[in-house]
Amino acid sequence: MARNANSSAPQRSCLGCRVCKDQNDLIRFVLSNENEVLPDLESKLPGRGAYTCVSRECLAKAVMQRQFRRSFKQDVSVMAPEELAEHIKGVLFARIIGLIGLANKAGKVIGGGSMVSDALKSRVKPGLVIVASDVSEAIGGKIILLADVHGVPHRTVITKDDFGAVLGKAPRSALAIKSGGFVAQLLRAIDRYRNFLGEV
Repeated sequence: MARNANSSAPQRSCLGCRVCKDQNDLIRFVLSNENEVLPDLESKLPGRGAYTCVSRECLAKAVMQRQFRRSFKQDVSVMAPEELAEHIKGVLFARIIGLIGLANKAGKVIGGGSMVSDALKSRVKPGLVIVASDVSEAIGGKIILLADVHGVPHRTVITKDDFGAVLGKAPRSALAIKSGGFVAQLLRAIDRYRNFLGEV
């Protein structure tokens, strides 16, 4: 079993690949009152936890090899691998949408490619740029280049329609998140989502 010897954070072993990682870098699972295996993506639910990497492959391996039963030391009810993966994908996606919505309500979102470009050129830079996954290469590439030039982290995720829907406006090619607490939360949520999809 591999272990990250340089980390002081709590360590847990993935049920799929058996690699030991920081607890916060894994997906936590708990049992419901009916002994159903449920993902606890925010690690807030009570009870004993079991863990997998943020990976469809590790999740499928844990289910197929009945590792949840071994970890919880009892019979459990668990979804089929693909069904569970789709459920987790949906929850991870909803987390991103929810955070963008909260940031928007707090006045921390700049929407639209031209406005994001202007924000990147301004004196006060945004803390994060999010580019839609279906934006044209010309528009997306220009925004990403500007972000790189000005040292602003960027991610490419979800679609223009998703951006528009969460903002209650027409589709948007990119968003900028003003510096503050939402930046770290969104970076984590987006990276977990993309890791789970195998994009990173």
